[in-house]
Amino acid sequence: MAEIKVGIIGVGNCASGLIQGVEYYRQKSDLRTGLIHHRIGDYSVTDLEFVSGFDIGETKVGKPIATAIYSPPNEVRWLDEVKGCKRVVIEAPILDGVGIFAEKMIRPVKQTRSVHELRKDIVEEVQDTGTRVLLNYLPVGSQKATEFWADVALETGCAFVNCIPVFIASNLEWSKRFEEKRLPIIGDDIKSQVGSTIVHRVLAKLCMDRGAVVDQTYQINVGGNTDFINMLERDRLESKKISKTEAVQSQLKDRLGEGKIYIGPSDFIPFLGNRKLAFIRIEGRMFANVPFNMEMRLDVDDKSTSGGTAIDAVRLAQLGLNRGVGGCLTYASAYLMKHPPVQMSDEAARTRLDEWIATSS
Repeated sequence: MAEIKVGIIGVGNCASGLIQGVEYYRQKSDLRTGLIHHRIGDYSVTDLEFVSGFDIGETKVGKPIATAIYSPPNEVRWLDEVKGCKRVVIEAPILDGVGIFAEKMIRPVKQTRSVHELRKDIVEEVQDTGTRVLLNYLPVGSQKATEFWADVALETGCAFVNCIPVFIASNLEWSKRFEEKRLPIIGDDIKSQVGSTIVHRVLAKLCMDRGAVVDQTYQINVGGNTDFINMLERDRLESKKISKTEAVQSQLKDRLGEGKIYIGPSDFIPFLGNRKLAFIRIEGRMFANVPFNMEMRLDVDDKSTSGGTAIDAVRLAQLGLNRGVGGCLTYASAYLMKHPPVQMSDEAARTRLDEWIATSS
């Protein structure tokens, strides 16, 4: 059976949801519900093997991955246990990976070794486990930490899937470095399978395609997991707001002025847990300049929607490795990520991506 050896950077709720999700499909081998692609090339959903994990939380470092995914502050528990994933979680350098509000929940380890020493252990772990795809699930605002891990991917010959809004795949310099090493990268900032940004994009494009004019719009998001408490620290949100805003602006014929569009996380509500609530409003004009407005409320499990996309990103990254493709995978990034180097409509990106998959099979 084909296997994709995956390393998880940040064994939080998103990682927990992905790992439990793969086990869920492994137990229900005939189930295809909830998948964007059942197969990508030779790879099914169950071909992912999580062979390495890296974190900074004292509740996770030193524990087997299969145990760490259930450790606090993680809340995802779709299954009582997962099989395999016996490798212990390795300590990673904290750098800027912990916000001031999330620190009490994450409880980072007291680091006594230098970044250089930690990096040496990490490189050895990646090589010893045969990790081929590194999946970045660090918190929003982890600029230095994400750059550290992108550099590790380059050193160890791994593909890199960047699920957070730090611009690596969409940065020409970083993308060129991966291209020179013939290593694929997919990024930046993962779109949920059915989430606020993808829904907002589709609604905005619907208005454009039907000849209407969008005058102003907003998207407000609240949730109760560590991601949202981390985003209370507004200094960590600059790239997140750019990523989400550009994802919607790219679908409009005429860009909205800064005061006419607001998209971003708004607050942390503890009892929501992994639920994410999004409130979207679009105001515009249609035939004869007659005004209209629409509002919607989206209520989703934030980690399920991430896993439904990440499962494809990892397999596409492995496909890129198999083909010796270096640099950003354009169509995969355009379809799966909010801030790719090239923005496309979701329909066009999906068509191009499926053509690329077919030619590589």
